[in-house]
Amino acid sequence: MRIKRKPDNGGLARALALAAAVGAGAGVLLGLYMKAVQQLTGETVYTLLLNIDYITLLNELALSELGEFALHLVVSALVGIGLALAFRIVRWPVVQQTYAAIAVSLLIGLALFPTTLLSDRTPSIESGAAWSWWLVGHAVYGWVLGELLGLLKRKRRYLC
Repeated sequence: MRIKRKPDNGGLARALALAAAVGAGAGVLLGLYMKAVQQLTGETVYTLLLNIDYITLLNELALSELGEFALHLVVSALVGIGLALAFRIVRWPVVQQTYAAIAVSLLIGLALFPTTLLSDRTPSIESGAAWSWWLVGHAVYGWVLGELLGLLKRKRRYLC
């Protein structure tokens, strides 16, 4: 009699945890970049990055900067997981995955910048400088995320 082995879901859980860690790590770099830009230029892009004024229920919480940054890292981790799962399906070479991560990150940045209209603490929608800093930051985030996911792929610690 043969004993059927259960599939190794521990490997999937480990890979998802690594993807989340990579996403959060790239999110830390994005946060540091936005904070530096805000301190050096006065453009409130870091405030926009952490802004939750427009999210029902969350906007009722009195979160510190650290609490808002933690929420940003949760979102970054979820982006890392989402991209890792997508890359598992499409099985692109690492360079294409990095380009895709940059494109997705830019799309996220483009989608989120208009939320500046929903707060008086964030940059003007008409601020070309804020748009530029914001999109450069998201492009770099995507590049870092894509490269780190590629590194995991090359080390065979990744979903694909």
